[in-house]
Amino acid sequence: MIDHVYKSLELTGSSSKSSDDAVKTAISRASKSIRNIKWFQVTDVRGHVADGNVAHWQVTIKVGFTLEE
Repeated sequence: MIDHVYKSLELTGSSSKSSDDAVKTAISRASKSIRNIKWFQVTDVRGHVADGNVAHWQVTIKVGFTLEE
C-alpha cells in the first residue's frame, strides 16, 4: 500500500431537492476541476424556509483529494 498525502478544501453545495443532493452537486461540480477526490465530510447543514416549508438546502462539506506525484 502506498502512503498518500491528502489536501482538503471546503465547498458548499445547494439544492432545492435534499441535503444529499446538495452534497452530490458540490462533489460533481468540484470533480470537473479537481482530480482524485477520495472522501468528504459534512461540516454544516442549513436551509431556507418559505411558507412553512423547506425551500432550499445548503450543505458545506470538506473534501479530500490525493496529491499527484
